[in-house]
This record gives sequence, C-alpha cells and structure tokens, in this order.
Amino acid sequence: MSPGDQGASALFAGSVIHSRLKPRRHRLRYRLFSLLLDLDELPRLGDRLRLFSHNRFNLFSLRDADYGRGDGTALKPYVESVMRSAGIEPDGGAVRLLTMPRLFGYAFNPLSMYFCYRRDGALAAILYEVNNTFGQRHSYFIPVDGGSAGGTIRQSAAKAFYVSPFMDMGLDYAFRVEPPGAAFTVIISARDSDGPVLIAAHRARRRALTDRELMRALFAYPLLTLKVIAGIHWEALFIWAKGIRLRQRPPLPAEPVSLPTAPHSPRIVHAD
Repeated sequence: MSPGDQGASALFAGSVIHSRLKPRRHRLRYRLFSLLLDLDELPRLGDRLRLFSHNRFNLFSLRDADYGRGDGTALKPYVESVMRSAGIEPDGGAVRLLTMPRLFGYAFNPLSMYFCYRRDGALAAILYEVNNTFGQRHSYFIPVDGGSAGGTIRQSAAKAFYVSPFMDMGLDYAFRVEPPGAAFTVIISARDSDGPVLIAAHRARRRALTDRELMRALFAYPLLTLKVIAGIHWEALFIWAKGIRLRQRPPLPAEPVSLPTAPHSPRIVHAD
C-alpha cells in the first residue's frame, strides 16, 4: 500500500521485550497493541469508526496535545516543521504515527514513532518521540539513508534525554527498524563504550483498523495503557532490589528535538 492510499491506518498487535545486560541482568516482556495512524486520514477516522475519536473522548482516542509541542498543534504540520528545521523539505508525502491510543481517556507512550514519507513512497525520515514518567518529552529526528537495503533501516543517535532513573546519560542508541507493512519491528540498543547495556525489541503484526478489531484488542489487552505505566514502576522496584543505583535527573535538553551528528554531541534543532 502506497502512502497516498486510503486505508493506510491500521492496528498492530504484538509484544515488547526489554533485556538489561549490565551491571545486573534483568528481562521483561509484555503484550501490547498500537495504532498506525496516517495523519491525513486522522480527521476522518472518527467518522468511520464508532469506537475511536480524534481530540474527544471515546473508548479509544488520540489527542494532538499528547504529542509534539503538547499544545494541541495539528500533528502533520508539526512534523513537517521539524523536517524543515532539519533541512528536509516535505513534499506532501504521508506522515504515519505509530502509537498507543488513549484507552478510556488515559495513555502513556514511552515511545511513539512518526514515519515521514515522500510523495513517491520513499521513507525520508523517522521521528522518535520519547516520554518519561516525569511528564517530560524529547524527540530524535533521523533522516533515512537511501542506501538502506532489504527493508531494514539502521540509525543511531546520542542519548540526550533522561528516561530511566537506572540508566546513565553517556550512551548511544542504535535503531534497527522494519517499517510498518504486514508486520513491524523496531529493535533499540542502548550502548556504552563497552557494548550494549539494554536491548528493547517491539514486534507486531498488522490488523485492519475496524471497530471489530478495536473491540478484539480491548479484550485481548485489557487496560493496556494503565498496565504499561504500572509495569514500568513495578519493574523499577525489581531493578532497584538488584542493587542498581539511581541516576540523578539532569535538566531537559535546550530544544525539544535533536538531530544527532556524532556520538555524545547531537546537533539540536528547533521545531518552529
């Protein structure tokens, strides 16, 4: 399906695995579902679906204020402004957001991903939007190398944002992404100078975005968004019990979006 086709939005059902490798080993796995939302389709989805709404309450919903600048700015113009700030002129191609929706009015997304396409269907960039449990947000905008082969995209960024209180700041991220098609995969490795510290993998398969599939997901993953935030805090207790000390939280980066250019020295760009 090309980015301009109707019906590009979908539901992705799968699981996430986190494996901490050092200084103590720790592993967790949980099942989840996400929505892939074509931002051009988003205003019309609420008309097509009874169980999903945009910017108003429903069983499933998405609010623009939960993303980007946090002020309710429409998401596609926001993402296109980030592209321009990074030197990529958007040409009207699709922008697709992979995220967990609000469920009964509540959501927490550790990571949401925007896939930024050209009109010819080529993937131009990925915007990784990260939220921590302290109510803070930061994003990493990374252009896609046109030479990526086999449908797998490999990217990297220097860590610029405090996420886990048990992780150092002086780390680099390596991303391996298979963009959403019939399936989706993202594997993120957080590395120090000696190698991987943590590896997180999210794998999911595509389903149609219909009321029937939304209801199926509701029963298969009950209270999903509440379970995600509760699980983060529960697992933190286990990590703390293993003797891993807390790291002090630094100030937020000066700008909300970073475009890394070299390990540990990201170039920061402002999303106008």
